[in-house]
Parts: sequence; C-alpha cells; structure tokens
Amino acid sequence: MSEEIRKTSPKESAKTVISVKDLYKIYRIGENRVRALNGVSFSINRGEFCAIVGTSGSGKSTLLNMLAGLEKPTKGEIVIAGEHMETKNENQLVKFRREHIGFIFQSFNLMGTMNAVENVALPLTFQGVSRKERTKRAKKMVHMVGLDKYWDHRPNQMSGGQQQRVGVARALVVKPEIIFADEPTGNLDSNTSKEIMNLMQSVVREQNQTLIMVTHDNTLASFADKIIRIVDGKIVDMIDNTAKNEEEVQK
Repeated sequence: MSEEIRKTSPKESAKTVISVKDLYKIYRIGENRVRALNGVSFSINRGEFCAIVGTSGSGKSTLLNMLAGLEKPTKGEIVIAGEHMETKNENQLVKFRREHIGFIFQSFNLMGTMNAVENVALPLTFQGVSRKERTKRAKKMVHMVGLDKYWDHRPNQMSGGQQQRVGVARALVVKPEIIFADEPTGNLDSNTSKEIMNLMQSVVREQNQTLIMVTHDNTLASFADKIIRIVDGKIVDMIDNTAKNEEEVQK
C-alpha cells in the first residue's frame, strides 16, 4: 500500500464518516481459532463509493456485518458518523441503523404482496412517518430510479433489474448517511448489473451519500471511488479510483 493512500490530511479527516482501527474478528471452531478479520484499518469519506473486494472466505462479508453493527468485533474500533459501534448494545444498534443506514440486498427482499411504492415506503413505517408522507417520499424515490411506469407493479410483475431498482429506492427513502450493499447484483446478468451499478453511482453522487459495497467481482468494483481488497482477513491493497471514474463521467 502506498504512503500516499495511507496518509490522511486534516482536510480529509474532517470528511471522514467511517473510521476502522485495528479490527479483529476471531471465531473459535473446536480447539481452533479462525481469524476472519486480522487487524483491519481504513477510513471512508462522506459521499464516497467504496467497494470491499475479496473471494469467498476472505472476510469481506464479516467486515460488512461489523460495519452495520450486525456482528461484534473481537477487538478494535468502528466509528460511524462519530459514534462507536463496538460499544453499543443491541437496542442502540437497531436505533442507529434505523436512523442512519440503508441496505441493498442481493436477493432484493421485496414483499410480494406490495407494489413498488409500498415496498419503498415500508422502512418509513418503522420511523412513524404518516401514510401520506410515506407515499409522497416513496413515489419520489421510484421516480429517481426510473420506475415511474411500474410504481403499482408487484415484484412478480417486474424483472430482476427492476426489482433491484426498487431495492435501491427503498434503501434511499430513509435518507441514510450510509448505504451498505452486499453483492447487490449477484442475481442479475452482466448488462443489468452494469445498469444497477451506474444507477447506484449516480444516485450516491447526487445525494452525497456514502455507499459501501461488498463484491467478489472486480468489474463491479471498478465503479467505486475507493477499492479495498481483502485476503484472509487482511487488507492487501487500497486503490483510489476517483480520477478514473471522473474521466469516465466526462467522456
């Protein structure tokens, strides 16, 4: 890893929204100790699209679960939006996720009995938002992801790509500071995958939100501003991809 990437200027640190320091996750399997994460440290700035890349078993999904507060670290710090995730109890973590985080899943996780707008509006019900306001905000998000003609369609009336667009809209409707995406195009063909990646890239830029995506696919990772490559629980490479992406936008 180059010195240029490792060093963080005061200006950069002021924009830091996620800071991970010396993170370990050790599982006991019988008498053996497996280090799923082995001393991971990095930071992500507000408005950045970061891809965490690795093969199956590399530790990337464990890392995502830790960032989202779904698993506790064995050791280390995770600071998100100024708050220490590793010291929160389960109720505090649930509240934090509800207020600050959106999720995009590989399997879409849409409710089959609800149409697109109703699926997008669902997270707002847990925030106590009125029905009228939920519908208004959900329709705005459905429009943003280009599904105006499908707002009253149920999941079984939509293609996989359209369902994932609904998933993106659902993640965005709560106006999260941070969006976590776990293999978000894993169930889509390559052309549809690229469409979803372009959508996620553009929406995050427009909304100035932070997106962390876990993937095994280097092509999909190339859409990100920062690429963190993880092998056997350790970061082996960290690439600043911002300049390349800006060139692609200008073409």
